[in-house]
Amino acid sequence: MSKILIRGAKVLGGDVQDVLIDGETIAATARTGEIDWSGTGLSAEGVQVIEAEGQVLLPGLVDLHTHLREPGREDSETVLTGTRAAASGGYTAVFAMANTFPVADTAGVVEQVWRLGKESGYCDVQPIGAVTVGLEGKKLSELGAMHESAARVTVFSDDGKCVDDAVIMRRALEYVKAFGGVVAQHAQEPRLTEGAQMNEGVVSAELGLGGWPAVAEESIIARDVLLAEHVGSRVHICHLSTAGSVEIVRWAKSRGIDVTAEVTPHHLLLTDELVRSYDPVYKVNPPLRTERDVMALREALADGTIDIVATDHAPHPHEDKDCEWAAAAMGMVGLETALSVVQQTMVETGLLDWAGVAERMSHAPARIGGLAGHGRPVSAGEPANLTLVETSYRGVVDPAHFASRSRNTPYEGRELPGRVTHTFLRGRATVVDGKLA
Repeated sequence: MSKILIRGAKVLGGDVQDVLIDGETIAATARTGEIDWSGTGLSAEGVQVIEAEGQVLLPGLVDLHTHLREPGREDSETVLTGTRAAASGGYTAVFAMANTFPVADTAGVVEQVWRLGKESGYCDVQPIGAVTVGLEGKKLSELGAMHESAARVTVFSDDGKCVDDAVIMRRALEYVKAFGGVVAQHAQEPRLTEGAQMNEGVVSAELGLGGWPAVAEESIIARDVLLAEHVGSRVHICHLSTAGSVEIVRWAKSRGIDVTAEVTPHHLLLTDELVRSYDPVYKVNPPLRTERDVMALREALADGTIDIVATDHAPHPHEDKDCEWAAAAMGMVGLETALSVVQQTMVETGLLDWAGVAERMSHAPARIGGLAGHGRPVSAGEPANLTLVETSYRGVVDPAHFASRSRNTPYEGRELPGRVTHTFLRGRATVVDGKLA
């Protein structure tokens, strides 16, 4: 069925509209009741009608920071399972980080990931290329070759590791400037975080766990925005997590430095107080910070200092998380809960409206990553990449129902608002009535 009529949805949380999808494109939009659609030649046999009264229609979400693990760690996630999780969470495109096995530091590996995404069919997959060979921080990867490949890579990151050598970072910024690329930095000064297990502060002192100081993040961000200014290139800050980092980015933007930044849903909601349980599900990089940091991150996302929400979806098999704290892997899954956490922390607190959510979870990440066809307005002539959200819904998170291969969520048993009822990728429903199509 090629025609779909979404009737009575609140587009970006505002006007109640009907949206007609014809094939891969939005054919028309109109205020509900303004057009008698039967008079346009549509019939019950020729169109599928979705009654969306009370629901919010958004452009398909875009995640600039996803770990799909394939190739090499298919026990954690695959491109197929990861994109199924993405669609379930309302995403129509994700950027796949390079810390796979082998590392995505050549044209061949990024093309493999890109083709696996094409085959999966649940959302578009745009590979991120490694900045350095093997993520070792010593030699630049084939940045130009990855950009010229079929995958057309424009974002480069050693995420999971910091590009801590200032000379290497400068050279990377200079190289990608030639084709409008961006370096996405995992800001972690390695010597300041040796043996670190959690945020450095009152809780780490009481628990006797190695502290991860805020300055380890902030010092790298300060260095890199100055390098970006010197080179005249773009830098993106991954998973910003401290109040001090917010102030540095705010200062850099006031100087006209071309810097963007992301925050994860878990850093908008959770604090280091949860580590008192010693439950490794709360072990993440960068670590959960203080309530003061959480409030600063929310305010910065609201005022635009932080540009986007990115999940840092980091799946791990059961055995890598169900162990003692010190031995546990760092990371949380996030694709299927991100929108709900943003609704709770940003929309229900009055810090953002739904148009603001669309900007930070669709328009801006697509723009930063140079991804055509996504993050577009909900209007006639645009690609039909859409997400329909039942915002009045409240439910308890049960990871047994996740589409992801992994279950390491910090929200198990927690009530969160909202659920994605439908996701459309170029007019094709990937999620229908809350279930994968």
